[in-house]
Amino acid sequence: MNDYFDNWTIQLRKGLLEIGILSALKGRERYGYDLVKSLVEVPGLGVTEGTVYPLLSRLRKHGWIDARLVESSEGPARKYYTLTPEGQRVMETMEAHLDVLLKGLHTLKEKDA
Repeated sequence: MNDYFDNWTIQLRKGLLEIGILSALKGRERYGYDLVKSLVEVPGLGVTEGTVYPLLSRLRKHGWIDARLVESSEGPARKYYTLTPEGQRVMETMEAHLDVLLKGLHTLKEKDA
């Protein structure tokens, strides 16, 4: 059971991570490490830097986020990410689908109670 549950939670987190990143960028620009820190704080998401940065690259290739490099006088340049209009539409579609799915699961649970 433990191996199965571990695999299930990994798959669930992978699916939710994209919507988490898009949601975290809703309405504001954020640099990579700031984004990672906010995702790490989500209970149960189990995020690491090594997980987030490749996903940011993939979301950028899809055209859902943009990135720009900003020089810093305090250290290395920071890459700032922002949601594109297409990313906003995708995020809203993901959120609506997740809401319907969760509502359906709660309905199943209530029928069995």
